[in-house]
Amino acid sequence: MATNTPKLLDVVALTVNLPECNLWRGQVGTVVEILANGAAFEVEFSDRNGRTYESLGLRSEQFMVLHFEPASPDAEKQMVRA
Repeated sequence: MATNTPKLLDVVALTVNLPECNLWRGQVGTVVEILANGAAFEVEFSDRNGRTYESLGLRSEQFMVLHFEPASPDAEKQMVRA
């Protein structure tokens, strides 16, 4: 099953608004450091030219890992259906 456990260089999207950092739900960043033994992650947000405009520590519940490949056929068998 696909996992949402963040790894170094994963592309992620915010699931919360962080107005104090001028970051909003849906903005995309990259995990650049694993902090506190995996309890937090430094996520870097860059513009289209690759310039970093924000880098901050986030908890995994504040973002989701984005997946660019289809899930394997076995993943559907493991998914819980409501």
